[in-house]
Amino acid sequence: MIGYVTVGTNDLPRAAKFYDAIATRFGVGRMMDFDQFIAWGAMGGAPGIAATKPYDGKEASVGNGTMVALQADGPEMVQAVYETALAQGGADEGAPGPRGDDGFYAAYFRDLDGNKLNVFCMTSPEQ
Repeated sequence: MIGYVTVGTNDLPRAAKFYDAIATRFGVGRMMDFDQFIAWGAMGGAPGIAATKPYDGKEASVGNGTMVALQADGPEMVQAVYETALAQGGADEGAPGPRGDDGFYAAYFRDLDGNKLNVFCMTSPEQ
């Protein structure tokens, strides 16, 4: 149902560098690239992510309780995406690891504008 998710930015070139690195970990690149908006993913593939300068011209801000979740192939990819985010200047919001005992494995970070993201996979539930 979801086609893509958009996060706001006040510095599109800076956001582009951050998300270019994250997208590479997922094996995709930019699928749209405009002056105010860039989207990453594959046309016809899984939902993508976009960064945009707000259309109304006001400052972008972070939504309290809003988070974008990126699905990974496994724990190694969760680790790689998390490390890439931090290497690009992202902020740690929770190191990779299991969350609960239902097989949900995740890491949390914020992008350079403060938007919260999660990268996760499902593993075998702990016995």
